[in-house]
This record gives sequence, structure tokens and C-alpha cells, in this order.
Amino acid sequence: MADKKSTDVDDVWDDWKDAVTMTASEIEKWLDTDESKEVGDKSGGGESTGHESGRKIVKILGKKKADLTDADVEWMHKMVGYVHRHAAQRPDKSADELKTSHWRYSLMNWGHDPLK
Repeated sequence: MADKKSTDVDDVWDDWKDAVTMTASEIEKWLDTDESKEVGDKSGGGESTGHESGRKIVKILGKKKADLTDADVEWMHKMVGYVHRHAAQRPDKSADELKTSHWRYSLMNWGHDPLK
């Protein structure tokens, strides 16, 4: 019988792989941009939730599936849910307008480039 952790990882793994469309190095490079830092909820006063998420996603991408912690798996579920909800809110803009939209920038903070 599989333990709960491996079952949870298996439940989210394929959705995670589909939702994360950027490599760890692409995310790191993106997170260093002014555009990345200007979007997202900063209700805590500092770093936005999405920007923090991007850093967590980079760490998760650097792990083997078997080494993921319960906290990693929980974050993977949260990330997949966010990407699905936010992607569904695609603005009615041209492809050129989407390239520099806050909608895209926010998704990229979560490791998902909707234009890929």
C-alpha cells in the first residue's frame, strides 16, 4: 500500500508538470526583473505572494519526486489551483498586448508562461 505522501504527489504530479511551463533558470531570471516585482498581492507589505511562490517553485523543481516534502506537495496543489483559476481569467487582448500584461506577469511569477 502506498503511503499518503506518495499518493498526494501522484495526484498532483501531472497537473504540476502541465502548469509549470518555465524552467527553474527561466523563473529565476524572471523573478529578478522589475516587471516581476511590480505585480501581485503585496498585502503583507513586502514581496508579493506570486513572487514568493516563484522562489518556492524553483526549489521544488530542483528536487527529485521522491524527495518532495508534504509542504512541497501542498504548494504544488496551491500553484496548480492558482494557475488554473488565473489562466481562465485571460483578458481579451491581442497577443502583443498579452506579452506585457500584468495577467501574464502574474502567471509567470507562479512558473507559468501562458504564451508558451
